[in-house]
Amino acid sequence: MSLRRSRLRAASVLAVCLTALSSATAGAATGPSGDPTRSGGRTLQRQLDDFVHRSGGPPGAIAVLRTEQGTRVVRAGVADVRTGRPPRPDDHMRIASTAKAFSGAVALTLVDRHALRLDDTLGKRLPRLPKAWRSVTLRQLLQHTSGLPDYSRSDGFLDELRADPHHHFDSRRLLDYVADEPLLFEPGTQYRYSNSDNIAVALMAEAATRTPYEDLLREFVYAPLRLHSTSLPQGYRMPRPYLHGYDVSTPGSPEDVSEVIGMSGVWASGGIVSTPADMTRFIRGYAGGRLYAPSVVEQQRQWVEGASEPAGPGRNSAGLAVFRYETRCGVVLGHTGNTLGYTQLIAATPDGRRSLTFSVTAQITQSADAEKLRDMRAIQENFVCALLHGKNQ
Repeated sequence: MSLRRSRLRAASVLAVCLTALSSATAGAATGPSGDPTRSGGRTLQRQLDDFVHRSGGPPGAIAVLRTEQGTRVVRAGVADVRTGRPPRPDDHMRIASTAKAFSGAVALTLVDRHALRLDDTLGKRLPRLPKAWRSVTLRQLLQHTSGLPDYSRSDGFLDELRADPHHHFDSRRLLDYVADEPLLFEPGTQYRYSNSDNIAVALMAEAATRTPYEDLLREFVYAPLRLHSTSLPQGYRMPRPYLHGYDVSTPGSPEDVSEVIGMSGVWASGGIVSTPADMTRFIRGYAGGRLYAPSVVEQQRQWVEGASEPAGPGRNSAGLAVFRYETRCGVVLGHTGNTLGYTQLIAATPDGRRSLTFSVTAQITQSADAEKLRDMRAIQENFVCALLHGKNQ
């Protein structure tokens, strides 16, 4: 397959996935009872092996479990089908919508420092945006109750992406694709996951500080949490070494789509590149409330009914740029994400002492393969149970 045809195919796959995001609220994942680390006698390692080796499964997967006793890595399959090398915690990867937690970290740090308020409106901070959007607050953006139309579903955006998957978008003008559209509902009255929300969050942070969002990430997130391999690129190249992401939607060999799509078109909503090791450090600090005062953490953990995309393990509810996953073994806080070639889960106990980073190298969505997503959520719940129960299976 030529490079041009490969790019067009990948762009088409991405467009379908972007326009078919499920808005349904997730219930509890169906998982086995009994030993939380086993499913029908299968250990965590066997469950991950079976998931990777099933027909249409992701070529690779890696899970990092961190507890007070240390770190355990469970991996299956390969990081690169060409070389056959296994996944590693220091491999780079696209973190997809878990990047929304990073924009939440920046915004809530600014709230803690009184540079922003949760009740600040788009009209106050970003007056150039449509008048119809002016009453939307930072709180509503962070909780996906804003009603903003999703730019990534717009015909104009998708047409440009299909025409040139490497197209360099002006990341700070992405909302222009839906500037002529009204709000989908009165702000604060519904939950609806939207990629526009976190673009607006980053723009509000920039407006309040007169500082580029990338610099705010370095100052407020990367530095305090010691994230040395995390960045927000504009282009399509991946830093080496990296987990290769694959399209497994058609029969035959998986197609490497790691570098097919540029990141300027997702920016603060999903463009960050990181590693399992860095994401472990991030979620422990973020879920554990280390970045801002307890009063801000309390506001962040005001929950409404709503699922991350894709849905995480157990029953999902939405806070401010964080989700609560109520599993049969207990509660963890975190975020999920998926993009072309990757699906992610990061989660930690509310005190940040125990954490799970779970990454697979294919995009798994409700619309494309509901059964595979259900099975993955059940496996994730087993990993959470192992984390919370301290099992070493």
